[in-house]
Amino acid sequence: MYTIGDFARLGRVSVRMLRHYDVLGLLRPARVDQVTGYRYYEAGQLSRLNRLIALKDLGLTLHEVGRILAEKVGTDELHGMLRLRRAQLEAQVADDMARLVRVEARLRMIETEGIMPADIVIKSVPAVRVAELSATADGFESDKIGSVVQPLYRDLCDRVEAAGLVFTGPAIAYYEPVPEGVRVHAGVQVNLQPGGTYDFDVVDLPALERAATLIHEGGMESVDVSYQQLARWIVDSGHSGSGVAREVYLNYGEGDPAGWVTELQEAVTRAE
Repeated sequence: MYTIGDFARLGRVSVRMLRHYDVLGLLRPARVDQVTGYRYYEAGQLSRLNRLIALKDLGLTLHEVGRILAEKVGTDELHGMLRLRRAQLEAQVADDMARLVRVEARLRMIETEGIMPADIVIKSVPAVRVAELSATADGFESDKIGSVVQPLYRDLCDRVEAAGLVFTGPAIAYYEPVPEGVRVHAGVQVNLQPGGTYDFDVVDLPALERAATLIHEGGMESVDVSYQQLARWIVDSGHSGSGVAREVYLNYGEGDPAGWVTELQEAVTRAE
């Protein structure tokens, strides 16, 4: 038999918690001294305590814990519940981190309000032929675009490689609003010959006689800041934009996003 203090030490819980579990009927002492009221526990009760703590830490209420303990949940079931809860917590952490990134991006947008970027260049952009796959995203938010465009590029690169084609220039993505959300176009410049049959689309992107261009450095989670800077510059400089921009990935890979370089291109005309 162990005193409540010794049992708490072995179980890595507090005496107060053991008393609480006793009151709730989740873990009764093996014996209570009728004179002193001291609680005593047996070593075998550590098994129930371990299950109780594990279930509670999985996020279950104590009422749910009591019900499951009454069903004598086995080790395999506990492992299954743990795997499920781990997946839920990992998804929650990912969502929270993505939310923080979006908030940080919005703060950067606010900080840059009224600041005219000095590195926007007007230039002509030649026509280019690309291999392309497309899909629809729910909206223009960076995370929604990213969750669609990244799988598209992985799939497209596999198909281009299987077709025996060679990349001849940087990848180019562009977006268009559709009733369902945003149509995401992921394209790569390759040595395409007319008349070929492929399991991807072949698209000729037209030349842009006058394009406002801006170099965005870093990961795409902050590209919205650059887009807003480009849009403000177009208006403030007396131009009208097409509303559809291209993203040309000048330096992009699996490494540190801090080193990525993307050129944003939007066709413009002089405002009347």
